[in-house]
Amino acid sequence: MRSVSVLGATGSIGESAFDLLMRSGGADRWRVVALTGGRNIARLAGMARALRAEIAVTAHPELLEDLRAALAGSGVKVAAGAGAIVEAADRPADWVLSAIVGAAGLPPGLRVLERGGTLALANKESLVAAGHLVMGTAARTGARILPVDSEHSAIFQALGAENLDHVDSVTITASGGAFRDWPLEKLAGATVAEASTHPNWAMGQRITIDSASMFNKALELIETREFFGVDPARIKVLVHPESIVHAMVSHRDGGTLAHLGAPDMRHAIGYALHWPERADLPVARLDLAALGSLTFRAPDETRWPALRLAREAMAAGGAAGAVLNGAKEQALDDFLAGRIRFTEMADAVEAVLDILTARAGFTTSPGDLATVLDWDQQARQQAAGWAARHGKR
Repeated sequence: MRSVSVLGATGSIGESAFDLLMRSGGADRWRVVALTGGRNIARLAGMARALRAEIAVTAHPELLEDLRAALAGSGVKVAAGAGAIVEAADRPADWVLSAIVGAAGLPPGLRVLERGGTLALANKESLVAAGHLVMGTAARTGARILPVDSEHSAIFQALGAENLDHVDSVTITASGGAFRDWPLEKLAGATVAEASTHPNWAMGQRITIDSASMFNKALELIETREFFGVDPARIKVLVHPESIVHAMVSHRDGGTLAHLGAPDMRHAIGYALHWPERADLPVARLDLAALGSLTFRAPDETRWPALRLAREAMAAGGAAGAVLNGAKEQALDDFLAGRIRFTEMADAVEAVLDILTARAGFTTSPGDLATVLDWDQQARQQAAGWAARHGKR
């Protein structure tokens, strides 16, 4: 019986993974080692009971007794706190899904890699903030990383065993999010509610807003470079409103391989879960005749400055990814709290990059977790200070 753990089980990616595990036999087929979640204790406990998990962990220590009560009599162990999540990741399992949102997903993901496990990575922030460290750890220990972002799963599948020297370019697609067709002059007044609605994908609030600002795609640009080793100049972005083509790999002979599929995260998760085999998955099959047409256009970096900032961060190297990600997470917190406008998130990130570029050590890629987290905290502090000085007036 294959063993699995899901870190971030109660988020949108975790919910999709739970659906796949239950549909493919549940606890009778899978030995579920650990499930972790946040504040939705009832849902975490329900999942743990359904899958007969060995341990359930909430990120919030103050909710430990609630989790204990919800799982009373089930035989499921309980724990709480960031350290407990790292310990859960360290429990031997054949396959671990990292679906925790933000930089918080880096420490447990690294623990899986340190023990040489297989990490199905949906936490893009890990590669953005610490790509050199993450990929270096996997190489050192023999761990395997399987991409779960839909775009990077698509690249992984389209590349196959292809020699990267034969690849001319890699293209990832973006829906354009909630404000794809808004007039530019309206963007500054966009509300949290308006930014939290995605035209194609069912995702959590933070990633949905990141999609609207294109910071999600900015992180994926960096993730593509870190995971596949593609030169940034050969990574392209296309706005593709239908979200059917997830990525394309173009070769130097002029041919292009595209990965197409319905906008359903269960494909990428299921591909990683069953890799190297392919399994029947409960996702819609494409009917291209019914679709009729697919459309593409170049992204407007005036509308989406996050893309420019990602390219500047890749050019800068060193700690730029950790700084960009930390500043972006704080700027999103400030937007959600009403302290800054939608368009000011990119302004804050750019200002923080400008400030921290001059700090000692910035040009050196962080070689350990403590250094990554230090840059992350510096970026968050600077972004919070920017919001206090320049935010809504």
